[in-house]
Amino acid sequence: MEDKLVEFVNLLRQNGVRVSLAETLDALAAAGMTGLGERDAFRTALRATMIKRASELPVFEELFDVYFSGLGEIIKQAGQAVQDALSMSDQEFQKFLDQVEQMLKQQGGKLSELARELLQDRSGQLEKRLREAARAVRLQGVERTIEENYFARALARALGLDKLEQEIRELREQIQKLDYGSALKAQLEKYLDRRLKALEDIIRRYVRMEREKRDLRAREQQRLNQLSDKSFYYLSDEELDRMKEAVARLAQRLKNALAVRRKHAKKGRFDIKRTLRQNLEYGGVPFKLRFEKRRREKPQVVILCDVSDSVRNASRFMLQFVYSLQDLYSRVRSFVFVSDIGEVTEHFRSNDIKEALDIALKGDLVNVYAHSDFGHAFRSFVGDHLGAVNKRTTVIVLGDARNNYNLPHDWCLREIQQRARRIIWLNPESRNTWGFGDSEMERYAPHCDLVEECRNLNQLYRVVDHLVTR
Repeated sequence: MEDKLVEFVNLLRQNGVRVSLAETLDALAAAGMTGLGERDAFRTALRATMIKRASELPVFEELFDVYFSGLGEIIKQAGQAVQDALSMSDQEFQKFLDQVEQMLKQQGGKLSELARELLQDRSGQLEKRLREAARAVRLQGVERTIEENYFARALARALGLDKLEQEIRELREQIQKLDYGSALKAQLEKYLDRRLKALEDIIRRYVRMEREKRDLRAREQQRLNQLSDKSFYYLSDEELDRMKEAVARLAQRLKNALAVRRKHAKKGRFDIKRTLRQNLEYGGVPFKLRFEKRRREKPQVVILCDVSDSVRNASRFMLQFVYSLQDLYSRVRSFVFVSDIGEVTEHFRSNDIKEALDIALKGDLVNVYAHSDFGHAFRSFVGDHLGAVNKRTTVIVLGDARNNYNLPHDWCLREIQQRARRIIWLNPESRNTWGFGDSEMERYAPHCDLVEECRNLNQLYRVVDHLVTR
């Protein structure tokens, strides 16, 4: 069971479900308590120990059915098909298998283990043998329907199907010499033929099942790719929920990039002058390398997110991203605004993502149905929270800059820029609309270090690269 669980964990990881080593050990312990007999209890135990996000549940459920109802179920169905072909009840079939076992003891002394497992209906051992052969031929590499025949032939060779066919032919010849009645002989011959065809069917279905596992991952990736180009404005509630996993992956990508950057930054830049001075005794050959001493910086982020009704979908998605940033920087302070501004930092820190988003968007902190007034919001931030910004702070503004013809107070953004490390503005509107109507983007843009159109996931991915530079 341990091998099967580890293989199932690897399958989950291949399909984007993150399962840690500790969670794998918990799953093994839980599975040991429930056992495999109670399927629902076993499923619940694995789900409770492995799954952390609601978005991962559909993938888990589908893979659980494919995997644990997979090869074992295929073998079971093949055995039932043989029994049905012989028109026997369960009791009659068991009695017949006893006769087969007796016959093999008398006539099948040199039979291979595969032949014995197949003919005596030892499904557990047969499943184990098939999985070992699958690993040998790297069956997990099957991806396209056109590859199924190739992998089926490779799996048959790895099992030794040619030898098995020869053994079945010899057994049929031996059956004719036995002192059995003609009816039993006919049943035995039919049983041998059916078992051989059943194994061929098992191989084909097993290969198809493995390909479908890969298809699941490909289908999920295709769905995400389709969503990646879709504007935040047009995402349905269901699509927004599906995007949570994409945002989590994006945050992990950002986290990995930051980790690499910080690791490289520990030594500092290569100091050629000090290196040459230190190596004068070696004739200038740089045996001893010297690097600049760098003070470890703890980057901070302040986020200002427009949550007005006109950009509600974009705001919801962006706040998912904001929530994922909490663990990446030494300090993240998050604010939402329409006209008034309110801080959601502690709510994001102490609640799960659904509760945090509800708090930010339902209107308890700020009036989300008021008319947008970026100028008033910036002025309030400068008056009440400017101390949150220093030379280590990256300020990220998420909003469409549509100010309803109110005073823009762009001087506030200039003051923030003078104190901050940099300002990044992400606008969910098309760049072609900036500066038209009540858009104040042309006034705000000069005070930002980076201004990007950010209307879909792909554009957000490109912005991430800027978050780890310098």
